[in-house]
Formats: sequence, structure tokens, C-alpha cells
Amino acid sequence: MITRRNLLARGAASAALLGAPKLLLAEMSLGGATISTLSDGTLTLPGDFVTANLPEEAVDIIKSYGLSTDQYTPECNLALYRDGTNTVLFDVGSGPDFMPSAGELLDSLDAQGLGAGDITHVVFTHAHPDHIWGLIDDFDELVFPDASYHIGRGEWDYWWNPETVNTIGEARTTFAVGAKRRFEFLEDKINFFDAGDEVLPGIAAVATHGHTPGHMGFEIRNGSESAMVVGDAIGNPHVAFHHPEWESGSDQDGAMGVKSRKMLMNRMAAEQMAIIGFHLPGGGMGRVEAMDGAYRFVPSS
Repeated sequence: MITRRNLLARGAASAALLGAPKLLLAEMSLGGATISTLSDGTLTLPGDFVTANLPEEAVDIIKSYGLSTDQYTPECNLALYRDGTNTVLFDVGSGPDFMPSAGELLDSLDAQGLGAGDITHVVFTHAHPDHIWGLIDDFDELVFPDASYHIGRGEWDYWWNPETVNTIGEARTTFAVGAKRRFEFLEDKINFFDAGDEVLPGIAAVATHGHTPGHMGFEIRNGSESAMVVGDAIGNPHVAFHHPEWESGSDQDGAMGVKSRKMLMNRMAAEQMAIIGFHLPGGGMGRVEAMDGAYRFVPSS
């Protein structure tokens, strides 16, 4: 059963959708294993980050959730899977160099009685700054030195390619430079996988391309229970659910992003599989519910 512990003793699940800044820990049991989400803080983005180039209805949807359209401050929630043998962290957060409102992962680990040395495996959804820049510290040393590292082959190839910085577009040039720099620390450590592969016992890679060329989700299964780590394939709790068919400006390939988003929502709603979303509210954990040809995000309670 899914439960949620709020580290600041804040609000109910309905309040989570209002997006107030908070440090949350969401947690669920999966057979004999546990999946938690740890906060890396929030991003601070322009108010039109979600709505740019979308119909005016997108603004109305956001307002219907009681949210401001002046600024967008999504949570950054990293999934942590523990099965008694492996302690698996999905992505590594922003670290100290991306945004001052983010980079809190090590504090969140500490609050759970965990240190960087306790992480046995790091599995990447993709290589955007808020997911991979936390790989190294201010001294250019790996933050998780004892972990093994895993990434989709296509995602690595894209960011490792020296031509990416020249073709990705001016707005994302720093993304390419930052990803390549951090990949250099992993060149002799990285393990590759492809869609459909079992990355680790009970963790299978699911192709969710579009947000980045090699973006991956992960189905975590223990017996009849399952959850899906979706990374940024579903990037917000309102517009993306009401209109998954709308292309998102945050996706490098908008059409492919739509295809991945619709596939995930159809599957999770049909199977009632738990969703773990990096930028979803309330610690990022909940369910997808179908409604009138669209969907809605139901946070864990």
C-alpha cells in the first residue's frame, strides 16, 4: 500500500497539487522491497515554461489547479529502490551548479540515515542537468564513488557525440557541454542497456524517448506489484495529463514525446501501476486515472 510521509508535516494530498515548496518523502512497498522518493529541491522556471506555444486552454488548466502562471517551480524527486541487497538511485539530481533552489539530494539522503557510500547502483533516465549534474562535487570527484552506473546506450551515444553541442540548439548548448563533461568521469565505469533489458533484478528499461533522444523509463516489478519510474516523460501534473497529445516545448522531439506520454498513461491507467515522476507533486508518487478521454494525476495518500 502506498503511504506518504511529509518531512515538514505539510498538507494533505490535495494541497500537494498546489505546488508549494516542500521537502517530501513519498514511499511505497513493493513486495519485500521499498521505493522512496527523495527531494532534490525545486526548479525555478519562467511562468510560460509549460504553456509556451500551446492553446490558451493550457493557461486555464493551470489556473484551475490554483497555481500561479507567473513562475513555475516544479519539485525534483529522485526515486530510491531498496530490496535488502541493492540500493538503487534513479538519477543524481542537480548538484551545486545548476540552480540555487535545487541540489538538496545529499541532505535528503542524510535525513533517511543514508550516505553517498550506501548507494550501490545509479540508473539514469536521461542526461539533462537536473538529472545528472549532481554526479560530481565541487572538487570534481564522484559523489557516489562506490556505485555502479547504468544508462541507455542511445542516450549515452547522443551526449557523447561531439557534434551534439553544435546541433542541439543555442538554448540547450550548456546541457550538451555539461553532460559530456560528466560522462567523461564515467567513461570507464558505465554499463549500457537497451529498451526491454533487465537493468538490475526486477528493474526493466522501457523506451520513453522524446524528452531526450534516449530517455528511458523503468518498470520495477516484484511479484504482482509494479511501479513505473517515468523521469521527465511526463513532466507536469496538469497540462500533460489533460492533453497528453499536445507537444511539449521541453521535449527535444515533441512528436516522439507525445507518443511516449500517451503510451505510459494508457498503460498505467489500465494496469493501475504506480507512477513515480521526477517533476510531479507530493513527492512524485501516485496513480494515473483515466477521465473523459484524458487523465489525471492522483498523488499518494
